[in-house]
Amino acid sequence: MSKPRPTPENLPKEPLARLRAVMSWLRDRDQGCPWDIDQTFQTIAPYTIEEAYEVADAIERNDMSGLKEELGDLLLQVVYHSQMASEIQAFDFDDVAAAIAEKMIDRHPHVFGDLKIADADAQTVSWEARKAAERAQKAGSQPASTLEGVARALPALLRAEKLQKRAARVGFDWTEIGPVIAKIEEELAELRAELQVTDGDRMRITDELGDVLFAVANLARHCKVDPEAALRSTNDKFERRFRYVEQRLAEKGRKPAEASLEEMEALWQEAKTRA
Repeated sequence: MSKPRPTPENLPKEPLARLRAVMSWLRDRDQGCPWDIDQTFQTIAPYTIEEAYEVADAIERNDMSGLKEELGDLLLQVVYHSQMASEIQAFDFDDVAAAIAEKMIDRHPHVFGDLKIADADAQTVSWEARKAAERAQKAGSQPASTLEGVARALPALLRAEKLQKRAARVGFDWTEIGPVIAKIEEELAELRAELQVTDGDRMRITDELGDVLFAVANLARHCKVDPEAALRSTNDKFERRFRYVEQRLAEKGRKPAEASLEEMEALWQEAKTRA
């Protein structure tokens, strides 16, 4: 006997239970959505990352209505992965929620225990110490690397910053900003030398350019600037100014491809005075 088809009326009313029921039905092998049924952890992972960025974008724009929607989309990703895991009896949503609740309790003994923490900086030190202990426990008899747990799937710029922070905790870091800037200049010189070689090796150029970007990420960290946020801001600035160039050319009935570089540069300089 087949199950009755779901309707909005016979789904649970409590919001989280309703969402989980929706996801369960979408994955139902007999009556679900063919697209949802076909998905795997690997195919859904890019959407999970994308939704996290859309949450950050709504926050950046101070769009509370958009943030509510984007947080819902991100929550759906957690429910989606949990549903797929429950189907293979690995874990379910309750396991996920229980595990993170216990982790937060364990990492905040000054809230849920008797430990005294003076300020936010002291809490950061305590937090990192507990994370290091957790990594060591997971490693078992093998010595845990300082860099353990920095996910490879992170955006490269963000991962560079996290790797550098980890190394800095054990003293592998410059104490002043001068050597950091000197390192950027050194890496730029090496890139320039590689570019001047006739038929330069693309792999070597890629390697040297990567060194430049890694050194710039290190400078951002020493300046206490989020490199991702800084680059997002510059991307937005570039977009505003280039759109201005397009608009001014459109007023003359022309497109950028029909203008000279010199003309576009003049309009770009004009845009800089306005945005």
